[in-house]
Formats: sequence, C-alpha cells, structure tokens
Amino acid sequence: AANRSSSAAQPSTTEAAAPEPAPAETKQAVAEVAQQVHALETTPKAVQNGASQPVVQAESRPSTQSSGRHIVSPRARKLAKQYKVYLGTLQGTGPHGRIVAEDVQRAAGHAPAAVAPGELAAFNSLQQAVVRNMDASLSVPVFRVGYTITTNELDKLYKQIKPKGVTMTALLAKAVAVTLTKHPVVNASFDEKGIQYSSSINIAVAVAMPDGGLITPVLRGAAQMDIYSLSRTWKDLVTRARSKQLTPEEYNSGTFTLSNLGMFGVDSFDAILPPGQGSILAIGGAQQKVVVTPDGTMGVRKQMRVNMTSDHRIIYGADG
Repeated sequence: AANRSSSAAQPSTTEAAAPEPAPAETKQAVAEVAQQVHALETTPKAVQNGASQPVVQAESRPSTQSSGRHIVSPRARKLAKQYKVYLGTLQGTGPHGRIVAEDVQRAAGHAPAAVAPGELAAFNSLQQAVVRNMDASLSVPVFRVGYTITTNELDKLYKQIKPKGVTMTALLAKAVAVTLTKHPVVNASFDEKGIQYSSSINIAVAVAMPDGGLITPVLRGAAQMDIYSLSRTWKDLVTRARSKQLTPEEYNSGTFTLSNLGMFGVDSFDAILPPGQGSILAIGGAQQKVVVTPDGTMGVRKQMRVNMTSDHRIIYGADG
C-alpha cells in the first residue's frame, strides 16, 4: 500500500482484447487536477513558495530490468541514502527483481531479526490494532464494485509533475478527493440514527510498517489542498509514520481510504473496509492491454483496475 507512485514499478503485459472503458468521472477528476496544476504553474506566487521545486533524486536511477537498470521502492531509496548504500550493487528480492527496504537493510547490516522456525512471534501494538479493526469490519455488510481505468491522461499528468516532487499517491488521493466532492454519500459513514455526512474530505492511505502492521496517515482537507502542498504533506506524514511520530488525529481521522498494491505487481484485489468509514478503494497496477476502441479498431492502452468496497447500509450499487 501506498507511499508510492503506482506506475513506477508496474509490469507491462499484453492481454486479450477487451472493450475500452467508457469515459467516467475519473477522467474528469484527472482533468480537474491538471487544470489546477496549470493554474499553479502559471502563478508566480506558487513558484516563490517552492511549489515547483524539483525533488532531489536518489543516487541511483531505477527503471525496468529490461534496460539493465534497477527497480527500487521509495522506502528502499530512502534507506539507501540514510545508510549510504549504493543501489547499483544490490540484487532485489522483491517482485520482478525490485529492490525493497529489506535488501538495503541487509546490505547495511540492519536487517530485521529472523524468526526461528516453530517460534511464536507476538503481535506488536500496531498489529494488535489491525486485528481489532479487521474483526470489527466483519460485522459490516459490504458490497464491491470494480472498474477498469485507462490511465493515458493520468500518466501524462504524472510525467509533468513528477519532476517537481509529486508522488503518484498524492496524485491519486487528489483525484479521488475531487471526485468525492460530487458524491458526498461515498465520503459518509454509518450511524445508528442515519447517515453521518463528513464535513471535510480526509483521504487515508494504507502504509505498511517495516516492523509489521499497517497505519493509515490521513491527508485532511485533500479537496482544498493543491497537488504540490498535498504531496509535501504526504511525504511528511509517511516520514513521521515510519518513526511512529504521528498524532492519533493524523491516522484515525480518515473519511475515505486508498489501498495501493500496484507497485507490487498486483493487478486487482479487494480491500477490507476500515471501521467508521463508508468506502475504501483498492488500486491495482497499470498494464498494457489490447482494447477495442470506440471506433471499432484495435489499440493498446495502459489500464489499471480499481475496486471499491462500501458499507451497504448507507451506500448502494448506483452510488458506487
């Protein structure tokens, strides 16, 4: 899950032809974010405030294995800078040869202690919290809907703003927030007396912790924040989440959750609804697919699958 641009390490495969998805509100959401980016980039004040300052890249330059270079997770890249490990010498053990945090920790002599065969590893406090939340989720009647998104416009926008430090996670969160402004019930939650509509759009994003468990840093007021501020806020949240410095409000105030496994090569999955929320969106990796275009011709499009799990007590199929 999340702290990651979802397209950087996704495999490209070609599958059998399928109808090209009809335009949906996701395309409109990306267009709205693109308009906001254009407005920011043409405003001197935004530049003066550092909105367009490029992020300093790590020493290595990851890409696909087919080019003889390396695929590196964001966590691994950060640890490599911290431990001064040269990524070019590492052999990745993650999906598709991806260099993951454990590879860097091992090279730096900071690998987590191995669990002996037959040993019982006790849950840490974060893992215990996950267990409680998952048990609570079992009592909620949910339904799931899925949709395949053509990501050409999303990829184009991401290519434009990535050099300025914007992550794919921030871009997806912003697009979702823009969409939720038009569908407030999907941003609502169940109450015994009715539907509790949220006063703001707070996007929680699932992040795996190095020592086990999950935490969901929250981008509060995501619909009102510009994409550059949102990305800076996200990076700060993740950094403090890794060092366990988040306040409760920064990880338990979400009104809608994103879970992204695309960077692990996962093309589709269903996520479990967090307690106290109405919906969670599971984001798979983008893949090259052969499609039938609206004019009846064949073409190749980059597409990703998203699946939403929702509380059926307040949200119905048409809402999804």
